[in-house]
Amino acid sequence: MVKITIDNMPVQVNEETTILEAARSIGVNVPSLCFLKDINEIGACRICVVEIAGVDTLVTSCNTKVKEGMVIYTNSPKVREARKTNVELILSQHRTNCAMCTRSGNCTLQTISTDLYINEIPYDVDIPKSTWSPRSMIVKDSTKCIKCMRCIQICDKVQSLNIWDIDGTGARTTVDVSHNRKIMDSDCSLCGQCITHCPVGALASRDHTQIFFDAIADSKKKVVVQIAPAVRAAWGEEVGLSRDAATTGKIVAALKRIGVDYVFDTNFSADLTIMEEGSELLERLKHGSNGCIYPMFTSCCPGWVRFMKSQYPDMVKCLSSAKSPQQMFGAIFKEYYAKKLGLNKEEVFLVSIMPCVAKKREATLPTMNDAGTGRDVDLVLTTRELARMIRSEHIEPMSLGEEPFDDPLGKSTGAAVIFGATGGVMEAALRSAYFLVTGENPEADAFKNVRGMDGWREAEFEIAGTVLKVAVASGLGNARKLVKALRKGKVTYDFVEIMACPGGCAGGGGQPIKDGIEQAEERADVLYFLDKNADIRYSHENPEVLHLYEDFLGKPLSHKAHELLHTDHEGWVMPLAPARTMINKR
Repeated sequence: MVKITIDNMPVQVNEETTILEAARSIGVNVPSLCFLKDINEIGACRICVVEIAGVDTLVTSCNTKVKEGMVIYTNSPKVREARKTNVELILSQHRTNCAMCTRSGNCTLQTISTDLYINEIPYDVDIPKSTWSPRSMIVKDSTKCIKCMRCIQICDKVQSLNIWDIDGTGARTTVDVSHNRKIMDSDCSLCGQCITHCPVGALASRDHTQIFFDAIADSKKKVVVQIAPAVRAAWGEEVGLSRDAATTGKIVAALKRIGVDYVFDTNFSADLTIMEEGSELLERLKHGSNGCIYPMFTSCCPGWVRFMKSQYPDMVKCLSSAKSPQQMFGAIFKEYYAKKLGLNKEEVFLVSIMPCVAKKREATLPTMNDAGTGRDVDLVLTTRELARMIRSEHIEPMSLGEEPFDDPLGKSTGAAVIFGATGGVMEAALRSAYFLVTGENPEADAFKNVRGMDGWREAEFEIAGTVLKVAVASGLGNARKLVKALRKGKVTYDFVEIMACPGGCAGGGGQPIKDGIEQAEERADVLYFLDKNADIRYSHENPEVLHLYEDFLGKPLSHKAHELLHTDHEGWVMPLAPARTMINKR
């Protein structure tokens, strides 16, 4: 431990602590733009500079460790002048159209500029030109990029995809897709972690709210909305509601006020996914897995599916053929439930509200049209887009009452709601697999060892005398480590769950952004609380799912179930990165 002084306050901290961490530990908020702990500590923005008594030059606090006796000033006149100059220089190459930016009011650069009373730029303004693919679900605006390198480091160190890189030199330096590729020709998983870690509006997801409003205004369309499990744990952050107040009942009420005809819970099709995927797992364990020597992998995360197709195409056959809950819902609603509600399936406009950017692309895949109406899911909106729509309609969330999901798809289980947390799909599947083998329910929390935020977890469970070895990973960097270990024979598993985003859907690329703060764990806790207090905690006990099988599908893995609820992951093309593919084949 060392003793230092920060802004005239004595502090005692570990000698490995940086000045930035030491200051923040006592409530002194040293501003920064590029800093991400353990990921991006390069001092590129130089906004976090501080003054040390006896040292002539200012130092970056994010990567300078404390020393015994240091006297530090975080906002001295010298610091303030340098910080203001640095921000002004950044703004001279930044398109400051804050009123039209998706991050307005939630932008670190905007906040710092306001705190420094910057109301004009004393330098020549040179805004770079920006062009981008109109088809990409991730949108990059180079006129707003501040070259902080966060997107590069997140993609390299956490997701291991290396999509972004520095392009150009000197004043022309910017961030672009690596290897001179176009984004649509890259192996981007569309996880959206670069978006949630960008401190400004340089990266965003493609906005589709106007398409939604156009559908609402079309009298020939019936707008049907489904809401993903992880959305309920996060949407309140964007509209000023506490976690207790941000109920699904208020989401339903808000959407009905906007003009939506029906609102359903994706939890229903999450239970359906478990019935299909759990049954598929048992079939593979009994009869083999279509020539795949590796375990069965979950397939409900489209970012992970894209990763597998581009990085390890020879292992795509190891993915479960089950569609994601989003796509199962779209197919089964249009093909079956629309008729039950007296709707013509051609007039249904089905919208998903998801915590995910990759879901936007998933809905457009040519293999996701089994109901015969074109797309099974017509539009995907993120949690952030939901919040923007609520604000644009001048809805006061606290004034909303509670409205239930519409029937007959309003019933779901605790097993379904934990889909939004890393390990949740695995736990839900094991609950039902145990029942399908033994005819008895396990303790609802019997498989909770797969829970947690560690990037790669493994466990063993005994079901009817058979030991089942499973693994869970979240974050594509962890997924790569796990897959490499499997390919080298260092580990063996029967069933593996992968989520592209760290923490699973709770930390998805479409979730609310709070710069520098990871909230996946807190959101997951909400989902586990809802599971613990659910009336039904097993997918195979969902009465509406059981009725669906009795009345329409027959049984899990039936011919009709395969037509609507399963997909061919090799039925569409994913751009490959040739260099990386060669490396992975070695």
